Amino acid sequence: MCIHQLNLLAASNNLPISSFLGKQHPIEAHHLSSICDIMEKAMVNGDTCIIRCILVVFQVVFKFFFSPQTERNRDIVRRSGLLLWQLLMAPRDQICSEIQKEVCLAISSGLNILYPGEAEINNLLKLVLTEGERNSGLSQLRDVILTNLAEQLQNNRFGSEDDDHYRLNDELLHYILKIVVRESCVLITKCQTVSKDDFQRLLSTVPAASSCLRYLMAVQNHLLSNTILIKPDDNDDSDSSLQGETLKVQELKTSILSLATQILTGCDEVLEMLQQVTTALINSDISDREQRLKGLEQITKATMLGHLLPVLLTSLMHPNLQTLTMADALMPQLVQLVLYTSQTALLLKTQSPVFSELNSSPSCAPEQKGKQLPDERMLEEKEEPGFLTGLKIPAPWAAGKTVETVHPVRDNYKFKETVHIPGARCLYLRFDNRCSSQYDYDKLVIYAGPSTNSRKVAEYGGNTLGYGSRSVLGTGWPKDLVKVEGDTVTFSFEMRSGREHNTPDKAMWGFACTVRAQESSEDVSGGLPFLVDLALGLSVLACSMLRILYNGPEITKDEETCQELLRSKLLQRCQWQVEANGVISPALTPSPSPLPLTIEEDREFTYPSDVLVPPVGHYFDLPRIRLPPGIMIKLREISGRARPQFRPSIK
Repeated sequence: MCIHQLNLLAASNNLPISSFLGKQHPIEAHHLSSICDIMEKAMVNGDTCIIRCILVVFQVVFKFFFSPQTERNRDIVRRSGLLLWQLLMAPRDQICSEIQKEVCLAISSGLNILYPGEAEINNLLKLVLTEGERNSGLSQLRDVILTNLAEQLQNNRFGSEDDDHYRLNDELLHYILKIVVRESCVLITKCQTVSKDDFQRLLSTVPAASSCLRYLMAVQNHLLSNTILIKPDDNDDSDSSLQGETLKVQELKTSILSLATQILTGCDEVLEMLQQVTTALINSDISDREQRLKGLEQITKATMLGHLLPVLLTSLMHPNLQTLTMADALMPQLVQLVLYTSQTALLLKTQSPVFSELNSSPSCAPEQKGKQLPDERMLEEKEEPGFLTGLKIPAPWAAGKTVETVHPVRDNYKFKETVHIPGARCLYLRFDNRCSSQYDYDKLVIYAGPSTNSRKVAEYGGNTLGYGSRSVLGTGWPKDLVKVEGDTVTFSFEMRSGREHNTPDKAMWGFACTVRAQESSEDVSGGLPFLVDLALGLSVLACSMLRILYNGPEITKDEETCQELLRSKLLQRCQWQVEANGVISPALTPSPSPLPLTIEEDREFTYPSDVLVPPVGHYFDLPRIRLPPGIMIKLREISGRARPQFRPSIK
């Protein structure tokens, strides 16, 4: 179908045909009416070929050639919408899946024409989200609309004109999240309920994301990326611009907090289901229990736990989102998620061979325990296996960092790079066996430090291929590891000679080197199991949020200004009002104060009952505070009272 191919090509904004079609004049109302007449006749006759053709025509017309400006045009639009809905809601035995797909594409293409108001679009989306599970046509329409909205949302910046159109309101997001949670729970439950063959087919289809999950991913990425990458306009320093940027950032953080709260709540429900299914599989006696437990992690990655949660955890560690408001709102949910993920990871861990070997007690175990010191035995008795038992957590630099030039190097080429691995005592360099340069003075110099002024470690250059100098610098490019003391190494390479006409590329390959913090390369290809990694990430984020809560609000400018006053002995001797159990004490209390000097943190503080009642009679005099002369002069100036003059008595 040529017109269908035209529609597919027109959907791409990068092709010239898109701009060409966008410049065409709108179609007239009587032409669209004729198209509807052809569609009605084809529906009566059951001509599926003509129906599919007209549906593709609708897609092109709605996207490029129609504008419902007049009342007659709006009537034709309503007629077109009724025909499309008649096809969409037809029983499955009367309409094939291909036609149903084309109907959904036509409605999605003309969404803003068929439903011109925001309220109408929201009502349509609410219908397909709430009733989509009961009707295959509505379900397919929901998937097409959300997929298109997700693609459009990824290409828009927060605050743009189209942002509100592509980013749905909170009520619709709540419906979408409920669908995603239900889909995730159903997917995990299938690991226990489906047959062996169906389980293998299920493994071959994941981790594909549904349309609802894809839209949530697009919304999350849209908000998080704009929060992290948002920058004020450097060319506009006006107060209104700065105020506008501040309001935009606050609006972004509010939207992220609302979305993160809903996502964490949904993940809590999915993790609870995952824990139940894991426990049921462990206690079951099915023949392929081990395969199902291994596949359970792969299935989990296809749920919102794999598509939404890792990105959210990583983004919440960004300084822009490490705020007291975020920590206070998300901390309870984070703690619950840490418990669920660690417990489920431990359940799966008990079924792995590594854990079994660690818990096994061979014949030599009593002898080894007998050789342990008493403190070690006490620690061994108290220690319980956790979800990290037997796992080697890969360091961020375990895979190494590769430093290399272009291949081959060109004339007058210069290269300089510094590698820093925090906490490393020494670095190990392994060079590629293809390292070569034309002459021995086209060399690489290695420095043990952050610059070329640091201590020189070694230098390499030349080749043994019979070209250029036909020699190498020193002992040649290293075949073994090169050890550099410290945590920083600098590479400086310079191509000083010009390439000769008979020198091949392999004699001017340059160099490539892998830098690691350990002598033996650690195998990190597998990484940590998904649930273990998730539990570890949640724990790190929870600890970070706890630190924010412990530190409390940031110090204000007024507090910084009053630091000297707050540290003064005058205020330290004052006795302030204290609120305890909802009762505020009197401002002044008898001296010496009956209040305890220290309050035990593990006990609830109760204010003494006798202090809450004003004492009978006059108050005791407070101890006199002797202030420095400078402060006394300032106080007299502020109060306007002069220093008393004492006259000598006349005898």
